Amino acid sequence: MKTRVDIACPHCGWKPDGEEYWQCDGCGQPFSMFGDAGRCPSCYHVHEHTQCIDHAGGCGSVAPHLDWYIGLDEGLREINVERDR
Repeated sequence: MKTRVDIACPHCGWKPDGEEYWQCDGCGQPFSMFGDAGRCPSCYHVHEHTQCIDHAGGCGSVAPHLDWYIGLDEGLREINVERDR
């Protein structure tokens, strides 16, 4: 895949740095939302929405988790084109 996928808040562009800013809605465990693509590594709860972390430089808004992956749509199209060749 040639397309690069970045992670950033779709509202303000803040990029998470891998820290455990989020807390699981299912079990309360702190975790890095993007380490396992929105899935809690402790209880495996899947988070469909992600809040931008205002105290880390973000805006505090909430967006669908998949909207944080910049370039994901292009990357998936590229994979499909290569597969269909």
